Amino acid sequence: MAITETNTETDDAPAVDERDPATLIPNAVEEILQLAATWLGWDGAPIVGDGNVWTPVKALRRVTDHLLDHLAQIEAVLAGQSTVPDTWLGRTVTLDSDWARFTEGDLNEASNRLRRYAELYRTRLGALSAAELDLPRPAAWTVRQIAHHVAGVTYYAHRVGDLSGR
Repeated sequence: MAITETNTETDDAPAVDERDPATLIPNAVEEILQLAATWLGWDGAPIVGDGNVWTPVKALRRVTDHLLDHLAQIEAVLAGQSTVPDTWLGRTVTLDSDWARFTEGDLNEASNRLRRYAELYRTRLGALSAAELDLPRPAAWTVRQIAHHVAGVTYYAHRVGDLSGR
């Protein structure tokens, strides 16, 4: 897959490729949910990786936060407005609620919630022209770059990993 760089005024801009931005987040969500389906038998033991403690609930909390944060960013960018400052505690903090069991009901709720977010991204990004996706913005990523960054949301689910053999 060829990687192209989009000119932007930020140093940390994600690389983009020829994949349709409207499909990136739905594909990532399906990958996350496939992993999450293996978490039903989670034994409550923390998973340590990348300098953090991970649990199924924490991974899904981070996925949801990431999807919401960047959807709001896209809408603000397209409206020419400033984004709401990010004050999420992020992955460096494990909340008490992150230690909850992960049940069939939790998987069902996560599936519904994440697929709705995926549909919002698919609809919003699919309605934009290539020019709108790649419009340079001072000191900001293009919408295409944001979409490619958000597709990396699978990172959180991969920290927990496939627990089917555990």
